[in-house]
Amino acid sequence: MDPVRAAFSAECARLTEVLTDLVDADLDRPTDCPPWTVLELIAHVRTGVGRLTDMLAAPAPARAEVDAAGYFGRAKFTEQVDADRVAGGRRDALRVDRAALAAEVDRAWRATDAAVAAAPPDRVVRTRHGDAMRLTEFLRTRVVEVGVHGLDLAAALDRPPWLTTPAAEVIADLLTGGHPAPAALGWDRVTVIRKTTGRAALTAPERATIDAAGFRWLAFGR
Repeated sequence: MDPVRAAFSAECARLTEVLTDLVDADLDRPTDCPPWTVLELIAHVRTGVGRLTDMLAAPAPARAEVDAAGYFGRAKFTEQVDADRVAGGRRDALRVDRAALAAEVDRAWRATDAAVAAAPPDRVVRTRHGDAMRLTEFLRTRVVEVGVHGLDLAAALDRPPWLTTPAAEVIADLLTGGHPAPAALGWDRVTVIRKTTGRAALTAPERATIDAAGFRWLAFGR
């Protein structure tokens, strides 16, 4: 199996396991992705992991125009786009059956995985933002979606991060352009992801080490 597809499957399966243990009160907790609650964030993730089924059913663009790093461009996080994204997550949550939440997420990601498995490896898809991307590159963004928001959910639920190793490798590689963080920082992959996405603040010594090493990473919003 392609490493990106394997990471997507592993992380989605892990999330589904976690969701089976949640009680109703957990779903109303606030998250660090305001104004979303846990339920609204899960609904957003469910929608995100299911996007590829419709994309693969649509006609294929002639050629790819952006990769995963290019997808997370500034245009994706304008005030209006962010407002639409937040509103969409809240609308999706209203349609969710709380009792069947784990099953809905499981069904969404498995449908995507089946569609990916049936598609040619060089398939190009068009995103809702209009980007033409190779299938594997867009799937890489889905690993980011479920993995990074998994960190948000873990924090909201007061649980240790459950990020799987395959997903952590894919996400950290994308965020850092394949360049390891300076060894002096002593960061593992989860810390790399939390620090570079703003989920954890940089200390003054860390900032000094980063500046001295010229370490840079991909920046993106919600």
